Amino acid sequence: MRRKSALGNGIADVTTAITRSGAPTSPAAEAARRAAVAEEQEFLDSAVARRDGLVDHLQAELSSAALDVLERARLRMLRQQYEQLRRAQERLVFGRLDGLDGTVRHVGRVGLRNDDEDGEPLLLDWRAPAARPFYTATAVDPQGQARRRHIRTTGPVVVGVDDEPLDGTMTAELVGEGALLAALDQRRTGHMSAAISTLQREQDDIIRAEATGPLIVQGGPGTGKTVVALHRVAYLLFAHSAMADQAVLVLGPSPRFLQYIAQVLPALGETAVVSATCDTLLPDIRVGRDESRTLAEIKGRALWQAALENYVGSLFPRPRELTLRWEGEFYAIPAGTVAQMLASVRGRPYHRAREACAEQLHHLLTEAVVDQREALVNAMDEGFEDILARVDRSMQHDHRSAGGPTGSDVDGLLSEEEIDALRGRIAENASIARFVEAWWPTLDAEDLLRGLVTDRALLARFAPQLSAAEITAVATEPAPWASSDIPLLDAVADLLGEIEAPPPQGEFVADHARRQRGWVYGHVVIDEAQELSEMQWQMVLRRCPSRSVTAVGDIDQTEAAHRHTTWAQAVQAAFGQRWTAAELTICYRTPREVMDLTGPVLRRAGSHNSPPRAVRSCGIDPWVRTVAPAELADTAARAVRQLQQRWHGGTVGVIAPADRIAELHAVLADVPVLTAVQSKGLEWDAALLVDPQGIAAGPRGWNALYVALTRCTQELGQLVLG
Repeated sequence: MRRKSALGNGIADVTTAITRSGAPTSPAAEAARRAAVAEEQEFLDSAVARRDGLVDHLQAELSSAALDVLERARLRMLRQQYEQLRRAQERLVFGRLDGLDGTVRHVGRVGLRNDDEDGEPLLLDWRAPAARPFYTATAVDPQGQARRRHIRTTGPVVVGVDDEPLDGTMTAELVGEGALLAALDQRRTGHMSAAISTLQREQDDIIRAEATGPLIVQGGPGTGKTVVALHRVAYLLFAHSAMADQAVLVLGPSPRFLQYIAQVLPALGETAVVSATCDTLLPDIRVGRDESRTLAEIKGRALWQAALENYVGSLFPRPRELTLRWEGEFYAIPAGTVAQMLASVRGRPYHRAREACAEQLHHLLTEAVVDQREALVNAMDEGFEDILARVDRSMQHDHRSAGGPTGSDVDGLLSEEEIDALRGRIAENASIARFVEAWWPTLDAEDLLRGLVTDRALLARFAPQLSAAEITAVATEPAPWASSDIPLLDAVADLLGEIEAPPPQGEFVADHARRQRGWVYGHVVIDEAQELSEMQWQMVLRRCPSRSVTAVGDIDQTEAAHRHTTWAQAVQAAFGQRWTAAELTICYRTPREVMDLTGPVLRRAGSHNSPPRAVRSCGIDPWVRTVAPAELADTAARAVRQLQQRWHGGTVGVIAPADRIAELHAVLADVPVLTAVQSKGLEWDAALLVDPQGIAAGPRGWNALYVALTRCTQELGQLVLG
């Protein structure tokens, strides 16, 4: 709400009386703290009351039945508003801006209007342009603001405030440093939470960036890549209402990761979002086996797109004369006419082209029947009585109206209505349908792909870039689909096109999008994007031809089998040179003591990048214990119990080489035991790294070790084999 500050000219006095940690330094400071908390509590109470009133009003509106399409659309919009307000309980209000002109605006999770519809809003939505100075104003560039206040709440209670004057009297490296560090020091719950109250300027710049083309965001461990990606979704859906009509696709690296982030966007009130992995993008198709890195790399190459296009293209019918039978007579469609028909559908998916050509074939057959009938009538006029009898027999099946004589009843020629009826009977005729199916058969994407990848001759013909050894490796794979098969299957399904689109189900647009492979999204956000193969990038482009894409990741954490080591290499096949780069440079999550270990690991990984700069210290040095292989599992179990005691109320995770996961699972059933790849994007208060030498010894092992080292927010322990 825009109003005059109750503190007046005393802003600086109160600010200096409240430290960034909220701890009082004198009786005057304590009094100032209590006054500030009381002031914000009064505002929070009014905001909660207003939100509750709006929720009740919307609930009443939603109880009415929709009688028409417009009313259903209105109720969908109201339900979205209702869900957004209903979920906005925690941190409804978290910020305040005091302008140089004395005005005060509060910033919160959602926007709340006053009773006065034409007045200033009671609470600014964090995504609104007027709220941006809360994230970007500095003493050098105050953007019309005198002070920024972070308001800390627990439920409906204000528990503290952190003030930042923007006149240069108090400097801090981070926006809302006290609130941010307090949030980072909190125990982890196993689920990511919204970070709208502690976003930093470089994060906010990316969140609010234009969505007109590909944006590739490089960020090392703990820089908030996932936070940025998810809050960008919420911002784009707020700023671009048309995007909500198409939904936003969020692609993550694993089901565990999607579970970890699952609460963020619903907490922000967003429902027009579909979350998936590349393996789960195809409805009703699931990965049934693991595969070697060699095969994953082969089948991830961009060459498959052209190979599949040429393969499916080879299955289109070739021009030839077609002879169809109708009512006992044979009718020929010349090869030249068929060639023109096929040329008219060039570029369409196989089944859509088939549908269009079948319709044209029905028209051509109708015209042939009509032309022959007219020829017979003309011959009849010349006195051939035997032909007249033949015409009568051929007309006996034609549709006749209930009224007086028309069309063929009068002169033997068909009227427009009779021609339309004839065309309809041809289109519905089972014999004609069988002819079309034999000429242009319906194809199944799974059968088609399996037929290609198991046939060495076909592979050599359509993918000549593959060596003989590579062709043999692909052709001898087991039957169940592997992860690298999904993009190939998606490409084939796209080239074939839908036979029938599934009927829409569910109330929200995301429900419709989730069930349709060919859904076109308004925007796609990809986390851990460095792991995508070239064919997986093609999956993304099929779902967002506008290339409105935000991809976040760390090229130095790449573990996948593909060969790229830079973003330019990673996105070349998808975007060429037409993409924008951005970078996150500050590590908020991982403490300085841990990040100090990563420099040598990065160099061993072949990286030329510097680790992100850590801005917090936990005061706990990483520790290493040497253990005999036979004692590894028991020692790990004891170490985990000790970590759980030290970080009671938080989380502990274990990272180990793939060949040690089973033995560790046997003794650690109550904590996540993951490979470095599986731990991507996750975080725990404490992490135990088991056999780091084993992780480093694997393919791209130093990249994997870099991931494993940076999963904790407080304490890192390592068990090395001796």
